[in-house]
This record gives sequence, structure tokens and C-alpha cells, in this order.
Amino acid sequence: MGKFYYNEEQEYYDAIVVGTGISGGWAAKELCENGLKTLVLERGRMVTHRNDYTTAHSEKWDFPNNGAISPEEKEKQFKQARTGYTVGAATKHWFVNDLEHPYNETKRFDWMRGYHVGGRSLTWGRQSYRWSDIDFEANKKEGIAVDWPVRYNDIAPWYDKVEKFIGVSGEKLGLPQLPDGDFEPMMELNCVEEVVKEKVAENFNGRVVTIGRTAHINSDKKFTGDGRSRCQFRNRCSRGCPFGAYFSSNSSTLPAAEATGNLTLRPDSIAYEVVYDEKTKKATGVKIIDRLTKEKIEYKAKVIFLCASTVASTSILMQSKSETFPNGMGNESDQLGRNIMDHHLGSGARGKFDGFEDKYYKGRRPTGIYIPRFRNIGGDSKTTEFLRGYGYQGSASRGNWQDDIAEVSYGKELKDVILKPGGWTMGIMGFGEVLPYEENRFTLDYDKLDDWGLPTVTFDAEFKENEWKMREDIKEQAMAMLKASGCTDVSTYDNPGALGLGIHEMGTARMGHNPKTSVLNKNNQLHAVPNVYVTDGSFMTSSACVNPSLTYMAFTARAANHAAEQLKKGLL
Repeated sequence: MGKFYYNEEQEYYDAIVVGTGISGGWAAKELCENGLKTLVLERGRMVTHRNDYTTAHSEKWDFPNNGAISPEEKEKQFKQARTGYTVGAATKHWFVNDLEHPYNETKRFDWMRGYHVGGRSLTWGRQSYRWSDIDFEANKKEGIAVDWPVRYNDIAPWYDKVEKFIGVSGEKLGLPQLPDGDFEPMMELNCVEEVVKEKVAENFNGRVVTIGRTAHINSDKKFTGDGRSRCQFRNRCSRGCPFGAYFSSNSSTLPAAEATGNLTLRPDSIAYEVVYDEKTKKATGVKIIDRLTKEKIEYKAKVIFLCASTVASTSILMQSKSETFPNGMGNESDQLGRNIMDHHLGSGARGKFDGFEDKYYKGRRPTGIYIPRFRNIGGDSKTTEFLRGYGYQGSASRGNWQDDIAEVSYGKELKDVILKPGGWTMGIMGFGEVLPYEENRFTLDYDKLDDWGLPTVTFDAEFKENEWKMREDIKEQAMAMLKASGCTDVSTYDNPGALGLGIHEMGTARMGHNPKTSVLNKNNQLHAVPNVYVTDGSFMTSSACVNPSLTYMAFTARAANHAAEQLKKGLL
């Protein structure tokens, strides 16, 4: 991906996309490939693929203090560091400065952000799973929140399209709760994980251990993008992948958009309002603040795509006030900012695994094992303790040689011990669904403004009884499966943290059939302003228990093609 320039004289485009992350990149690609002159706005700095992955090839000893950062630097990212992802020099530049970008917490909320071209597509966990009709139908069947206006068959062709383009490695399983896709060759389980897979299948009906489905090329197949090649098993993904082996906007969708000649990318552009025309009842453009100069500029377009991330896109709609929308654009239902969801994690079990001392593994595999949901999917899987379900992610590995050298300080004996890895351990952690609760929300605080004069966000959201009961089952079943697999010294753990820690915030501008209870229709359009589409996590009506990014991409591709068709027909 080359360096982009923009023409300051040009004010009008066919389409404007706000955001360059998982969703924004896909919107840009599909709109540009449909012939639309598209302006893509990014609030952060420019990042070019490969050239700006400044730590991708660095070793710990290349950094001062072995990669540790000073207390003064830590204070700048005290909220970003709650995940543990920003604690070192290798990745801190991908996360925001909390002092420069503050937010407020009535209840703790871990809002992880990266303000740069590519957004969190450069640091995401890359786990890629399809939803099933079990997920899309759950709200209606259980009387929770509102019904999804789509079903699996509506989205399946778009899952196909996305998987073929990004490259997802995995194993086909034939499970109704986890539909199969178009996969790259699966990554291998190690010897202990193979045993766990066999023992779980023997002892637990309907439970499956597989490899995590991950957005990494694992073959020599050629993929569209900027020199994309197969995964090198370095597992330095969060630094940016110079091989383009994992999917990111920078390596894949933005270069595809650029190749059409229809893309204009403007970084350092903080979008804060969608402009509404009271006469035409359509949006006419987007207002931005230049991050560096603080100049205010308005760009005009026929169609607007908000892909700035869940909280950011919804905040823009909240700030887009007019005579028709005094409480924010599309907020007639009073649902903007409500029903915020994430996945709850941090509970599971771990244990030791004896034997296989003559076995090891090669490389640093960038994914672990996955155990798909087995609760409340029909038959004898139903439990009365809680609604919905959870999956597990985890792995087996050999421990550190340091465990064995407490009594060995020098000489040949020390060298011999250092060359021997420790014993095997196995751990699995649950990822559970969080229900949509109307009272779980965020609001805007106009008394606390940021450095650009915009209101800050205040979170007021928490886990509730259903999530806490689910966590108990997560621990119990994790312990049972590890013990049945032959693990010893098995113990459970539970570190709930708070909403946001899963970095899957979603649901604040949900889809639905009824404009009185939802913000968007089945095509991701605002009910009241059809030329405004929202396709990041804010459109989600429920959360399922699987990582959501693949679903964001599929819905975005679908919505962008819908918008292109509507424009060609003169309907927008």
C-alpha cells in the first residue's frame, strides 16, 4: 500500500467511509470496486504496510530495559494496559495515550483503542468464526431484546466472499452451531492437544476439540493484497505482519481499494458529525476536525458508511443533531448507546500433563485450540442455569527451563538444565456470550471535552446474573475435561475484569425490524436516513459467543454492495 494523497479542492464524493479498521477497509474495497469515488477518513496517523511496522523484526535485546517501559510511560496508557497488550516497547505505539484520549467510567469499562490507519486490524486476535441460526434466532425464541432482521442464509454468501479473500485456516467439523467455511489448511495440534482431543471426544458426547480458525494464510495460494504470503509462525502478529500473512486492512482491503483508482484516504481526520438535509431527508456529508491543525472541514457524498468502531460510530450519530433528530441521528428509538455487549472471559482451568518429555513443537503457532459451544444448542445440551453458551480457547505447551534452575548457579550442570525444556501444561479459557441489556450503555459528557472540543464518553455497564452463572459452568466443565484428558494438579481460575476486556464491544446502534426499538434495518441502513450505513460492531443485536470480526466483515461487504446497487438505481 503506497502513500495516499488527497485533493483539498475536492469536496464531493460518491461515498465517504469513516474508519480504516476491519469494517472500514472492507467498505472501502467494495465501494471502490463498484466504481464509487470513495473518501476514507481516519482519525489517526498514516501507517503504510510493512514500512511502518517498526518493531516487527526487533528482539527484546534491541529495546532499552529489555523491552520494559518506564512508570511514566505506563501512566500514559494505564487503561490500555488493563489487557496486558501494551506493557512493552514492541506494541505500545498501536494503542492510544489515555491522557490525550480520556473517557469516563460510572462502572469499569476497558476501552482499548488504536488510532491509526488500519486500526485494530493490525492487532486483532484473528480468530474467525461464523454465526449460525442458533445465534440469529436466539433473541426471538427467548424473548430477549429484539429479533435479528436477518438469518444465516442471508449472510452465508458474504461469509464465503470474505473468507476467500482474507484466508482463514481451520478444520471443517459439520457442526450446526459453528458452520464450516472456505478454509486454508488447518494448523496442527501438538501431541498433548491431540490426546486432549481424543479424550474429550471419548468422554463427552458432542464436544469437539479443534484448532482455532484464524485469519492466516497457511498455503502457497496467491491472495489479493500487498505481497501477501503464508504465515511464518513467528507469532509477532501484534507488531504488524510484514509478510501480510494475517489479514489486515493495510495488507489486504485498502490496497485492493487503491488499485481501482477510486480511493482517496485522508488520515488525521476526526469525524464528529453526519450532516442532515431537512428537505431531502438524507445525509449530505461528514464534518471533520483535522487532528493536527484543528481546522474544521465538511466533505459531501451521496452515501455515508460509519465504520469507526462501535463506540466511535455511535458517538458520531449522537453528536449529529438537527431539528429532525434532536437526540442524535437515527435515535428516535432512544437505543443509541444502549445494549452495549462484549464477551466475558478470564475463567477456565489449567493443569499439568505428564509424559511426552521426548516431544516438542516447532515454530510459534499463532492460534490455539478451540472447543465450540456445547450448551443450549438442542437435545440434552440444555441447561436451566443460564441462557446461551460459551466456547473455549487454549493450548498445551512446555514450561520454561527457569523453573528448574533455582539450585543450579553455574558450570556444566547449569548448561545441561538450560537446554532442557520444562514439563507440559494445558489450559483452556471460556469465552461466553453477554446478553443485550438496555441499561448497559454509554452516554456523552458535554461538560468534559477532549482536546478537540468534543464530548467524552461515559460508560455505565456491567455483567449480570446470566453471565455470572455461566462462568461457574465454564470453570466446572473446563476442570472436568482436563481431568478426563489425563491432566494432573488441575485448578480453576476466575478473573472477570469488566466489559471491554474482550475487545469485542458491540451493540450500541442495533439492527431490528421496528424503527421504534432499533436504529438500523436489515441492510445496516439507518431506518430514518437510508443513505447512512453503520457496519462496525454497533449494529449487533446480540453477541453470540464467538469472535465477531468475521461477521462484521461479512455484513460490511453485504451492505456496501447494497449501497452500490441502490445508488446505481437512483434510490439513494
